Amino acid sequence: MLKIVIAGGFGAGKTTAVGSVSEITPLSTEEYLTEASAGVDSLAGIESKSTTTVAFDFGRLSLPDAPVPLELFLFGTPGQDRFVDLWYDLSQGAVGAVVLVDTRRLGSSFTPVSFFEDIGLPFIVAINQFDGAHRYHPEQVRTALELSNSVPVVTCDARDPNHVAGVLLTLVDHAVTNTSARRVRHKPPTTLQDA
Repeated sequence: MLKIVIAGGFGAGKTTAVGSVSEITPLSTEEYLTEASAGVDSLAGIESKSTTTVAFDFGRLSLPDAPVPLELFLFGTPGQDRFVDLWYDLSQGAVGAVVLVDTRRLGSSFTPVSFFEDIGLPFIVAINQFDGAHRYHPEQVRTALELSNSVPVVTCDARDPNHVAGVLLTLVDHAVTNTSARRVRHKPPTTLQDA
């Protein structure tokens, strides 16, 4: 069993991604946007959005045919920066994270990218290709977000279960490779010859 966090800016498609791939009815804490959030949550570029996650989304995906059978527990974060404290709690025990990016509102991606860099959790970036949005090459997004070359950047449609499953497998592969590399680098010497 592996815990995965799906993060990203407000309106990036996190709830959609969890819901599209979950084999169970996802737990969702979506609430309607109210007048109280009007001055806080900008709807520029996502004017039709009427709900927002106020705690987290949860879904599960079993991959019995993977090279090593996997059961993934998916935790979607709320997207607004004011919920960053909750992101710490949701990230505890996670193998890695997906930062879902909406290129129409790329500025909202900097906080989640910085968050996972700061806490040292392996992450990948998945560009959610919204209908009508300009298509950017992953390397253009990498440059715009100032990402290391070691961070995978992929494209997806959060509504498509196959796309989301592919993103999750990319993350698991990246997290396992990243964890293995960290272990090797930080392995203490066992003999004087190794020192």
